[in-house]
Amino acid sequence: MKTKNIFINGMFALALTSVASCSLDTESLTDLNDLTAYRNQEAAEMALVGCYDGWQATIGNEGLGMYLTAELASDQAHGGLGFSDAKNNNAIDQFDLSIAPSYNNLFDTDWKNYYEAIFRCNKIIMNENVTEWNNADGKGLVVGQARALRAILYFDLARLFGDVPLILVPTEANVPRTPAAEVYKAIFEDLKYAAANIPADAFPVANNSSNDGRISKYAAEAMLARVYLYYTGYYGEENEACTKQDAIDALEDVIDNGGYELEANYADLFMPACTKDASAGDTYAWETTYKGKYYNNGGWTGNISKEVILNLKFAATADYNGNNDGNAFQVYLGPRNKNATNVLVAAGWGACSVTKAFVDEFKDDPRFSTCCWSCADASFDADLNDTYEYTGYYTRKYAPMCFADGTRQEVGFNLGIAHMNLTYYQDWTIMRYADVLLMHSELTGTADGLNQVHRRSNPGESVAYSTENIRKERAIEFAFEGIHFWDLMRYEKDGAYAGRAIKAAQNGAKVITGGNETTVKFDIDNFTAKKGLMQIPNTQITLSGGVLTQNAGW
Repeated sequence: MKTKNIFINGMFALALTSVASCSLDTESLTDLNDLTAYRNQEAAEMALVGCYDGWQATIGNEGLGMYLTAELASDQAHGGLGFSDAKNNNAIDQFDLSIAPSYNNLFDTDWKNYYEAIFRCNKIIMNENVTEWNNADGKGLVVGQARALRAILYFDLARLFGDVPLILVPTEANVPRTPAAEVYKAIFEDLKYAAANIPADAFPVANNSSNDGRISKYAAEAMLARVYLYYTGYYGEENEACTKQDAIDALEDVIDNGGYELEANYADLFMPACTKDASAGDTYAWETTYKGKYYNNGGWTGNISKEVILNLKFAATADYNGNNDGNAFQVYLGPRNKNATNVLVAAGWGACSVTKAFVDEFKDDPRFSTCCWSCADASFDADLNDTYEYTGYYTRKYAPMCFADGTRQEVGFNLGIAHMNLTYYQDWTIMRYADVLLMHSELTGTADGLNQVHRRSNPGESVAYSTENIRKERAIEFAFEGIHFWDLMRYEKDGAYAGRAIKAAQNGAKVITGGNETTVKFDIDNFTAKKGLMQIPNTQITLSGGVLTQNAGW
């Protein structure tokens, strides 16, 4: 891999972009250059905006992204999409490139997005000893966030691809794939630095709405535990940089000192699940209990829930001129060609149709209607002739939205360029307090956190601690949030559990494709040969002159 081909745009992009949060907005930095961008704390804080923007671009810049990849790959959703569409995304769903053999570059945009963002973080980190900091806390605040962001970016890459080039300083050398143990060691070290150096009072949960999108000490600690569980599960070994007790201690600090709490109503965490149309005539408006940022008739509003530990921020200003700050995965999740006006879900590309296995297992859980919606219950007449793998259910938590008359919200509110492909602003919640509680129960073998989460949606009902109960709780609590597939991957070494779970849910499942009933096939050998890992982009292998190698099975 010639990193100059990956990183060259990232060297200057930090001066041109900002993140959609009032606490992260800044004036144009075009007067800065590589020699002045890190000269003092104020300049370094401006450069940090570019790091957050780089993270945002991993979803907004037209790649597949972690969210869509995780849902396409999981047992809870089929690939779906259109009958006449190219089957590149379905190749991910089936882990079978023979479905779309010409697509040997599926993740090239994602690869570049991630390494451009990592480049930006590296620039701040490598200049930490030459930057004139206001004080030690100032250094810890900025460098801590940069290192936490780098850890998150590498964690995504390592989950997607396994061994990846570990680049901690800018370079133009061809860097081979680094063994996963070394990559995860760097991830753990970055998160530990962030947890130790970002001041505990820097981003208090009481000010969530103004701090929204910032990585706090507690977000770094929660991520440390998530990474620990994934690494030890998928690789079946401990990493020298993080012990089980380290992970437990990190979670207990979040629980004891973070100030987070479960949202009273589960549905309030996801706007499509708790919103009613309130439009009258030509005026559009929502009636919603959503605990997050949203646009209503007249402007932006909303207060961020105290359950949210970390959000990935998006804005409604994306366009085709280089502004990639929209939540680009949302359009995939609307039904094909038609608005579902009874549930305020706008048309999209028809991806991630919900599996019958998920419906059968969780249809009686109170969280079910927040996670997905039934076409029959919504009196929705789907466009079956142009729908692939239709099951009668679509995901809801991050679905695109419209009003009861079918007007898409970006059109009704005249947001940005009001384009159905781009103009989405719903933030993606990376870490919720519910996850902290469930991870703590899992690591300590105790039921308290498990029952706090369970009783939120099932008042007065208790469940005993067991591995099975933890896994079942996580499967419904985090359904369609880009988390479940990675849970499946970590439940057994090399993702073997995930392969069996996906086969059980999908192989032989009946769906409607192009208006006809068909049967889904899932060959578990395709999955196990790849160990659940994704395809290294062929372009990057070529640019590296063969230094990079392809994952087995692809």
